[in-house]
Amino acid sequence: MRVWIVVALCLAGHAMAAPTEEELIVEEEPMVEEELVVEEAVPEEETTVGINPVQIETGEFDEAIQIEEDFPAENPCLNHHCKKGKVCEIDEENNSPMCVCQDPSSCPAAAGEFEHVCGTDNKTYDSSCHFFATKCALEGTKKGHKLHLDYLGACKFLETCVDAELSEFPLRMRDWLKNVLVTLFERDEDNNLLTEKQKVRVQKIYENVKRLQSGEHSLDLLAHDFEKNYNMYIFPVHWQFGELDQHPADGFLTHTELAPLRAPLIPMEHCTTRFFDECDADSDKYIALEEWAACFGIKEEDIDKDMVL
Repeated sequence: MRVWIVVALCLAGHAMAAPTEEELIVEEEPMVEEELVVEEAVPEEETTVGINPVQIETGEFDEAIQIEEDFPAENPCLNHHCKKGKVCEIDEENNSPMCVCQDPSSCPAAAGEFEHVCGTDNKTYDSSCHFFATKCALEGTKKGHKLHLDYLGACKFLETCVDAELSEFPLRMRDWLKNVLVTLFERDEDNNLLTEKQKVRVQKIYENVKRLQSGEHSLDLLAHDFEKNYNMYIFPVHWQFGELDQHPADGFLTHTELAPLRAPLIPMEHCTTRFFDECDADSDKYIALEEWAACFGIKEEDIDKDMVL
């Protein structure tokens, strides 16, 4: 899966850019004729992160992502992988690697409140490391099975999402998805933010003179645009499904796969949880492409698995 662009765009249309760091490498040459020659600092090449401007690194949430530990070459743990919340230890009896739950106290202290996360148990954890270590300790229990990372930040009171508010959620979400793709297309060039097939589809949206430009729009205008320019919204909805359906890519979205999208949104959009819960029309804990598309108002005859590129 491609890397993700971290641009935290909220549904209201604001954008945040994730900061990057540059390391300056200074090399020293030996003294020549009592003069010390120091080369100019050379910044490391900037690394592109992310493909979805709102979604943060999937690894922060995905309980199935494998994490590689750094060990000396002779250590059996060198090539052994453990999922989030576990660390590799050596079984002394046969000198073989094994994954054990990480002690939450061994997690690095949170650098600030921005690292706090809220679990579905409505408990604030110092960081995602503390959360997954705690979840691992509950593995095999009913409580552990139900425990998931809910959203970023400390737990707080979230207003009840009423029906009228719920009906407004997809209006903003559809518009946001369309603008995310247009932004990626504008910035892509040789950055491989989109595949060639995706570029072809987004280019048609980008060049359409009827396209509603990004910005603050009334709900009435968003509803009117969806009705008049319906075809512009079909691919963005399919694209987002494909971006989330990664672990594994099986045509269904789990709570964990939804986390990179929903976790940053919940503190800003209190209808997020109810919206995705109701997308699961058959209540089987999985959201199929057909259920996802229906949530965003895409007609059944326009659902096409080939668009999930």
